[in-house]
Amino acid sequence: MKPIIVIGHAALDHVYRIEAFPREPVKVRALEHIEEGGGMAANAAATIARLGGPVELWSRVGGDEAGIKIKKLLERSGVGTRAVKICEGARSSTSAILVDRLGERLIVGERDHAMSMDASWLPLERIQHAAVVLSDLRWFEATRAAFERARALGVTTMIDGDLGGGEHLAEFVRLADYAIFSAPALEGLLPGLDDEARLERVIAMGVRHAGVTRGEQGYRWQNREGEAGHQPAFEVEVVDTTGAGDAFHGAFAWAVAMGLEDRACARIAAAVAALACRRLGARAGLPTEAEVMRFLASTGPTDEPEGRDGERG
Repeated sequence: MKPIIVIGHAALDHVYRIEAFPREPVKVRALEHIEEGGGMAANAAATIARLGGPVELWSRVGGDEAGIKIKKLLERSGVGTRAVKICEGARSSTSAILVDRLGERLIVGERDHAMSMDASWLPLERIQHAAVVLSDLRWFEATRAAFERARALGVTTMIDGDLGGGEHLAEFVRLADYAIFSAPALEGLLPGLDDEARLERVIAMGVRHAGVTRGEQGYRWQNREGEAGHQPAFEVEVVDTTGAGDAFHGAFAWAVAMGLEDRACARIAAAVAALACRRLGARAGLPTEAEVMRFLASTGPTDEPEGRDGERG
């Protein structure tokens, strides 16, 4: 399997499990606390590594204690970090995450907006050896350079279309082969339409596969070949939903690199996202390939094929 390159955000998370969110400001006792790696791209890369895929992260961290921890946690997860640059004088991203007994969470994050955006140092020559380049659109300069090189080389590109893409989202959709959106990001990009019409519009922008994640409502997708489907979310005992979307994107990229068809990619990604919710933090519950396959074998087929008119096949 060729390696996967993931571009974007890496952070350090402080995750606190509590019984319930208070109705008003008050002291709350934590039932459990962990310090864990975070960040959309970093979590996606950790997911790929856990599944057994070769992966490297292209990112930046501050020259502080948090930055050192972020790199060590990535390396411990099996993620290549030779293109994770330490920016001296900058502060690494950190988050405080409160998780209640239902697995819902409140996230307070801090990012250093003075972090250098320069991407001229990136090893773009390594893209020719990659299977997929995935970006969370948190570093536009790096994503633009990498995607343009990937397009020229015929290497598959994929975006995690979230609200962080902002006004640049449409630009990067046009550079992507796979565009997988959060519901708010897709609605913001194409307001006033239903999901079917939105995905058709995204396909018309030139992508090979367009999809939208809707949490418990599952994943809806279409592709250029005229196929469409709805992958329901899998039911598991939820401890923490932090990073489930990141795990979905990482697993989807891994499945694409494995050469699987869209329907199988969606099913695997949904399973990985569900299994990732079993433990506190974004990475503790990430499954291995063997665990995913055992889980899928125990559930039976769940994908619901659809025609372009939205009717199930």
